[in-house]
Amino acid sequence: MKIRKTLLLGTFTFALAANSYATNGYFSHGYGAKSKSMAGACVAMAFGAMCGATTNPASLAVMGNRLDYGLAWFAPRGGVTAGDEAFFTSQKHYESAHDWFIIPHLSYNRMLDKNQSFGVFISTHRGINTEYGTPVFSQFSDPALPKTPATSTAGLNMNQVFMGLSYSRKLTERHSFGITPIFAIQTLDVQGLQPFQPFSVFPNNVTDHGTDISFGGGLRVGWLGKITDYLTLGASYQTPLWMSPFHDYKGLLAEEGKFNIPANFNLGLALRVTPEITLAVDYQRIEYGDINAMSNASDLVFTPGQTLLGTKNGLGFGWEDMDILKFGVEWKYSPDLTLRAGYSRAGNNAFPETQSLFNYLLPGIVKTHYSIGLGTPLSKQVEFNIAFTYAADEKMDDYRDTAISQTGTTLEQEQFEIVFSWGIAF
Repeated sequence: MKIRKTLLLGTFTFALAANSYATNGYFSHGYGAKSKSMAGACVAMAFGAMCGATTNPASLAVMGNRLDYGLAWFAPRGGVTAGDEAFFTSQKHYESAHDWFIIPHLSYNRMLDKNQSFGVFISTHRGINTEYGTPVFSQFSDPALPKTPATSTAGLNMNQVFMGLSYSRKLTERHSFGITPIFAIQTLDVQGLQPFQPFSVFPNNVTDHGTDISFGGGLRVGWLGKITDYLTLGASYQTPLWMSPFHDYKGLLAEEGKFNIPANFNLGLALRVTPEITLAVDYQRIEYGDINAMSNASDLVFTPGQTLLGTKNGLGFGWEDMDILKFGVEWKYSPDLTLRAGYSRAGNNAFPETQSLFNYLLPGIVKTHYSIGLGTPLSKQVEFNIAFTYAADEKMDDYRDTAISQTGTTLEQEQFEIVFSWGIAF
């Protein structure tokens, strides 16, 4: 009963919180302190309910009864610098006012018998929140309609909350399978894009409509196989999460506000090189390129009277699929101390330098994460884990010479995150 009350309280708190994480694009680089301390390399590691539920549900069948919960402090740093060539805004440095967040996390796993388990989790993506405090697009306007200036401060606030119910089963003593139906809620609030209204098929649904909400869902499946006593392999796939459109912003987003959450898949191995040391390697692919609102190009020619926003092929963020490699190590130094470290690297930015127009609002440009962490038992049933992640400073210059002229801007971002987590085995 005590654990049930804790679970309900954590769920309620989590759902109300403003959330964000160290990111690959706008996906978190890991889930829970154990996973994050190894830079997210956990597909083949059955060591926490949070990673199991959100990354590979097959691992839950071999994990036992467990509750994981905790808090993270996340601090993105950076902004936009407009140089002498910038045509759409004043020459200055713009920095977002939202520079740190407190984030809870929660996952619960219960064995139904020795071969089957049932789990519940809540996780979130809020990759980037920006609030510049000034009209960034102050000098961008349609020559035919010069009286459409930016009249509000520029910013974007996007939240995505995921709730899943996991079922996992041992197929044999060495192989297990898991499945997780996922329900998703996402919200969007965009400000300061009045100059783009004349270019939209729905000019009254481009900007400054407050928070709009979207619902949907999808499915995640996973497999875990203990190939030898020393080598474990894992794989998982999440379908796209098919979402209802953002009606209030159907004039901004392609396909009249349709904003599905991309599919992604993970492959991983865990190699126990000694009884105390385990090495983990993961590969992740996030298919941003399949979502028109994210992937449609932004470096289009703006011609007075032309509608470039809100249509199927309308203006987007220019995002591409991301391929990420993650490397982690876990060292059980003593019965009272476990040390972890990790490194991850994306093969590309979420978007190329030619696609930065709207990405001043969503500057997810970091590619490299460095993580460390440790864990220690507090009692026979309770453990404490902590992780620190630094996403290395990344810069992107955009000096395009196109019909929308030379933007003359530089995006910059780095991220810091500290995660505290408690695990209860029962």
